[in-house]
Amino acid sequence: MNAHLRRAAVAAAATAMAVSLAACGSAKESGDSAKESSKKSDGSLTIGLLLPENQTARYEKFDKPLIEKRVSELTDGKGKVVYANAKQDASTQNQQADTMVTNKVDALIVDAVDSKAITGSIKKAKDAGIPVIAFDRLAEGDIDGYVSFDNEEVGRVQGQALLDELGPKAKDGDIVMMNGAITDPNAALFKKGAKSVLEGKVTIGKEYDTKEWKPENANANMEGAISALGKDKIVGVYSANDGMAGGIITALKGAGITPLPPVTGQDAELAGVQRIVAGEQFMSVYKPYPTEASIAAEMAVAVAKGESLDAIAKTKVDSATTKGIPSVLVPVVSLTKDNINDTVIKDGIYTVDEICTAKFKAKCDTLGVK
Repeated sequence: MNAHLRRAAVAAAATAMAVSLAACGSAKESGDSAKESSKKSDGSLTIGLLLPENQTARYEKFDKPLIEKRVSELTDGKGKVVYANAKQDASTQNQQADTMVTNKVDALIVDAVDSKAITGSIKKAKDAGIPVIAFDRLAEGDIDGYVSFDNEEVGRVQGQALLDELGPKAKDGDIVMMNGAITDPNAALFKKGAKSVLEGKVTIGKEYDTKEWKPENANANMEGAISALGKDKIVGVYSANDGMAGGIITALKGAGITPLPPVTGQDAELAGVQRIVAGEQFMSVYKPYPTEASIAAEMAVAVAKGESLDAIAKTKVDSATTKGIPSVLVPVVSLTKDNINDTVIKDGIYTVDEICTAKFKAKCDTLGVK
């Protein structure tokens, strides 16, 4: 064979090999695609759930099991949830999200520790074709859907309840505002809502943005406020959630302040409800977690299957980076000693026995908690 023919033969062989490899690649991609399509259609989905912390009881007592249950229901028991809790560390949460992306979950539900810090992981998810649902807190980045409560309304409910309880006493002294963490976008919305009601009607003597929402930080802040304002000058305390309310009330009692001024809260934590029964905490905001969790699961399963959210999300919200995010905002309820039966007991959040332990039984009986 002359040189020209040898070169032609080699070229032909190389072309044949390339075509064969391309065909193999195409077949593999086609097979992967078919498997993926089959998995999505039969409900064998994996949903990644990233929650921010475990200081607040709701995340692991309510949100996690409720989302797991609803995903299972929506997929005829074939879908599963893989879970990670960041314990209030944004870097940890990014690593957890990246691991889930690497493991090719079908969708992510993200309750961000830090709404800005999570954007890099959200981009990695989207680059990998994994849709992302923002849960409870509106993360920045390319979000496919969002479910939360009307967070400005939460603040308005808290502020109005405090104002109504104070009545004419609102002008007799100072209010202390104990807001949540500045890394949580919801904290700014709670604050905005509360101030829309309180400003001009009360004097805000001291105001704090509480690092990591921690009760011990709220306790230290409150001790500082008592020292600065004087224990006889504080007529009420706006606390953005129940955990911080516990720290605040400890500081008030430690300073010998009696009677305790009205203290607000949020989340209807068991300890918060018991403080309401005992008359130590004036109110909380009950947020129907089963509704929020169910909607998050419905959104995640829908986007994992490539379906539109139009049937679920009837409104749209904007984040700092993304406009027109399909959203559901769940209404909230002011929880006081007068409606415990109609809220947390009626909805099965707590049993009477859980609330009315020996320590609180007499108070429960007086209030008619049953």
